[in-house]
Amino acid sequence: MIDLAIVLALVLLNGCFAMSELAIVSSRRPRLRAMAEQGRAGARAALALAEDPGKFLSTVQIGITLVGVVAGAFSGATLGGALGAWFAGLGMPRTVAEPVGFGVVIALVTYLSIVVGELVPKRFALRRPESIACLVAPPMTVVARIGAPAVWLLNVSTNLIFRLLGQTADPEEKVTQDDVRTLIAEAERHGTIESSEQQMLRGVLRLGSRPVRALMTPRGDVDWLDLQAGEAAWQQMILSARHSLLPVGEGSIDALVGVVRVRDLLAAMARDEALDPRALMRPAPVVPDTAEALSVLAVLRAAKVPLALVNDEYGHIEGVVTPTDLTGTIIGDFGAEAEEAHEAAVQRDDGSWLLAGAMPLDEAGEILGIKPPEPRNYQTIAGLVLQLMGRIPEAGACTEGLGWRWEVVDMDGRRIDKVLALPQGPAVAALRRPGGGALSG
Repeated sequence: MIDLAIVLALVLLNGCFAMSELAIVSSRRPRLRAMAEQGRAGARAALALAEDPGKFLSTVQIGITLVGVVAGAFSGATLGGALGAWFAGLGMPRTVAEPVGFGVVIALVTYLSIVVGELVPKRFALRRPESIACLVAPPMTVVARIGAPAVWLLNVSTNLIFRLLGQTADPEEKVTQDDVRTLIAEAERHGTIESSEQQMLRGVLRLGSRPVRALMTPRGDVDWLDLQAGEAAWQQMILSARHSLLPVGEGSIDALVGVVRVRDLLAAMARDEALDPRALMRPAPVVPDTAEALSVLAVLRAAKVPLALVNDEYGHIEGVVTPTDLTGTIIGDFGAEAEEAHEAAVQRDDGSWLLAGAMPLDEAGEILGIKPPEPRNYQTIAGLVLQLMGRIPEAGACTEGLGWRWEVVDMDGRRIDKVLALPQGPAVAALRRPGGGALSG
């Protein structure tokens, strides 16, 4: 019984090494760092092992190899001989009993080593890698120190072979936006976060990667007050204003000089005072159209009025941007704007999509299952179509790209208003899968 207990203990020890290996390797380093900052016992030791995988894997491999050799030799020499003698006592010829005894013992030990010493511990490690890593890291650190010479030799040998293969260093662990999106989708699927929370988190990621020109109100849609227009025109503009702030210009939208609050002008009208937009005007910050949205948000926080003028590289006005334009990416639009956003992408029965030309390309990419090319100097579906065609199209013009056929359905002057996207190739196959695959809305 003592011999059997020793073999089982060796198998369990093998399982500890296997569980430690997979737990440390599978642990997410950001999660370990957070646990270490919270004072979780063993988290710093686990993080140290994860940061130097070469030494750790060498330690684990030494342990697993030694345990396997000892378990095989011990079980064969003790249990195998005893079982062979027992078979011989039952009347089996000794020349047959001894090999059969060794074979049965080796088969049973191998089975236990695979199930108890490998599969079960690794399944445990995969379920809670960070917690188990914190638990096993301190003893594994001690083992690494005890076996330091052998670990050093194996680690140096491994690094030498990697250099011969042209691999000079371990790749840096990076968490990409795609990784974060995948985690958010998994969290929603498991019920950890609500669908509305997922949409907001995805909006934060979009905001962080968009330039301000992708969020601004373009100059053609900007309502502005002309200082040279006269009081009658000012009153008409003020009463029909759709926004609380109006840019102010000297005869042209390219000559904007500031911003005025509509409520200040309405108050002056209510007091029957002569309108003087110049006296009520406030300076507005100017940002380049290539500026990142988050940096523009900081500019708007510090501004006297929450509106910034967006200029291109030549100093021409491209549009204006307000906090609502930025936060709308995260929390969505309201009222009529929300209805317009909902109508920006409509899927038809044949699997094609009717898209607004002004729809942001990254949002369309999530719907259509395409990855917009990088780098690019356009931010909308209309910009993509213009890039593919290389000219200002007419209604009915078609082009192909990114696995889709793009048809210009409607033009608003020289601006592409509506685009029909028809799937081709892999996109068609995705649409034919149950649930629509990556293209389901």
